[in-house]
Amino acid sequence: MGGMPLNDMPWWRWRAQVRSALHMLSDPVFHQETWLAGVDGYGDVTDAVYRLVEDTWLDNWSAEKYVGTIFRDSTEAALVDVAALRVLRILHQVGADAPVSEFMAHHGWPEAVRACRDAHQRLAANDGDDPDVPPRSLDVLRMMTRTG
Repeated sequence: MGGMPLNDMPWWRWRAQVRSALHMLSDPVFHQETWLAGVDGYGDVTDAVYRLVEDTWLDNWSAEKYVGTIFRDSTEAALVDVAALRVLRILHQVGADAPVSEFMAHHGWPEAVRACRDAHQRLAANDGDDPDVPPRSLDVLRMMTRTG
């Protein structure tokens, strides 16, 4: 997240959390090389889903509510809504404590990954970032969103 500053949005810390979650959820190579491999510092699928919905409550209402604060436009919001609903559906079906392999084996996983990728690409492009760089660790995310 190095192009356009994230902090040009009023709720930029929430945007950073959503972007980080979408980035991790959207990258099949990351799933294999990090989550399935058990690499520390990146959380797991459940952690990413919670970061996506924790502050935003996207499990209760539409991202459209946050246009102008977290999301730049209705297109971003619509893409995030689709992604959130798809990953939440899988989370509820496999269970929050399921191993990464169960998420990835779910019949809806490829569709959820694609929806996350669409949202991630749009948000990254709108922030002037390369959507294809590998996801950053949670420690880096914490440093980026620290206030002082």
